Amino acid sequence: MRLDHARHAINQQETHLNPTLVVVYFPTDDRCHLLLRPPGFSFRSPAGDHEDGGHRGGAGGAAVNSATTVRHRFSATSQATSPRRIRRQCADDHPDFHVGCSEVARDQHHLDVNRFAEIRGEVSKKLLAFQQFCRPHTIYGTIIGITSVSLLPMKGLDDFTMTVLRGYLEALAAALCMNIYVVGLNQIFDIQIDKVNKPGLPLAAGEFSITTAVFLVLIFLIMSFSIGIHSGSAPLMCALIISFILGSAYSIEAPFLRWKRHAFLAASCILFVRAILVQLAFFAHMQHHVLMRPLAPTKSLVFATFFMCCFSAVIALFKDIPDIDGDRDFGIQSLSVKLGPHRVYQLCISILLTAYGAATLVGASSTNLFQKIITVSGHGLLAFTLWQRARHFEVENQAHVTSFYMFIWKLFYAEYFLIPFVQ
Repeated sequence: MRLDHARHAINQQETHLNPTLVVVYFPTDDRCHLLLRPPGFSFRSPAGDHEDGGHRGGAGGAAVNSATTVRHRFSATSQATSPRRIRRQCADDHPDFHVGCSEVARDQHHLDVNRFAEIRGEVSKKLLAFQQFCRPHTIYGTIIGITSVSLLPMKGLDDFTMTVLRGYLEALAAALCMNIYVVGLNQIFDIQIDKVNKPGLPLAAGEFSITTAVFLVLIFLIMSFSIGIHSGSAPLMCALIISFILGSAYSIEAPFLRWKRHAFLAASCILFVRAILVQLAFFAHMQHHVLMRPLAPTKSLVFATFFMCCFSAVIALFKDIPDIDGDRDFGIQSLSVKLGPHRVYQLCISILLTAYGAATLVGASSTNLFQKIITVSGHGLLAFTLWQRARHFEVENQAHVTSFYMFIWKLFYAEYFLIPFVQ
């Protein structure tokens, strides 16, 4: 009966130009196998069965019993890979083959699941590489810093309108895109150095090609300027242009550029952008362009500018301590290379503790009791935490150095939460 079903399925269907998917059933192992029948090709039993579906005796009958062929027509583009349709057609046309066809469908399903898992894993890997390419700690610093500075011109709840929200989001989006351009450009020109200092970065690790990195930095640069131009804000465009110039001069290997080779120029780039440009430009953007008020410096703005000058100088100096080996090998004359990591570390701690002491005095001069308590206690707590961590710091331990550098960034974030209370 199985042979009759098979021969009837083959001989009753005309030949088409499209290929057809063929299910070959082997009774010996009770399984189906899938074959693709070329156009114009007709299937015959291995040993001379009758054209009308009858059987021949002897060796021909034994050969026929070894395998039975059933044909199903599928679309080459849509149906050929559908396990459910294979299983349904097999079950409807030939119930005896249901078990074998189900097993074929199950195998196909496992292949699809494995392929999906591979694609998902590859996408996750690329997203993680992109996250590292963006240097998340700088992204967090940009978000928190611009948010804090944008709050300084606000005088009451009435200032929190949709127009203000839109102006804030425009500034934040443009700054983040420029941030990615700057850190991405630095990685493009620092591949060999990063293989020594930061081998986990995507370019140094080979997870991104140079072509991919160049494409990303150009796209984010275009996006940054596009948002800035669309906003119509002169302070925002000024901030973007200066960040572009200094960020490019810091990294690009060209005559009169590659300022990171020189300790003073490298520190000046970071200090000017993080301490002066972020505070003044984004304050002016919110105060003058968004709120339509005349520019007038506030106590909190002046405090933020001077305090962040100290903090940005520390970040610029301390970031070279874990990179000292690669910088020395490639001729980067950082202050850590010139003076040694221990001296630079002591200088950084002294600058931060002095800044916290000054901030505590500024907070104590406030006439508002609540603001006075927040600023004095907040800066005192941060200074004490820094002092405690510094006591257990080992400059020779690379893991401790990297961990302490990220701790400084956390202090940087925390300061922006205190700045709006300085009134």
